[in-house]
Amino acid sequence: MTGPELKQLRDDLSDTLGRKLTASDMARLCGLPGKDGADTIRRWEVSGPTPSATKVLRVLAMASERYPILEKFDIFNRHDVREEDRPAKRAAFREQMRDEVRRRLG
Repeated sequence: MTGPELKQLRDDLSDTLGRKLTASDMARLCGLPGKDGADTIRRWEVSGPTPSATKVLRVLAMASERYPILEKFDIFNRHDVREEDRPAKRAAFREQMRDEVRRRLG
């Protein structure tokens, strides 16, 4: 993930949650502490996050419709899930991801 992609993710999650996420909010999502965490996010929005933060952010990005559901989480396209049930199951999964983002934000 590049710095501009992280910045775009912050905007996309803001749209999804219906409120503007700050650098401090993004730091909480990544598990970064206090004021230093917000400064780290601002630096990452230029240079890109660490690989471990990128993994967390790619999972949390699934809260937004603008990001794909990662393959290891995609249990909806299996043969044992009826095709007509898939959209509702995807929507429920995305809502679970939004709840997780809200939980991390406090």
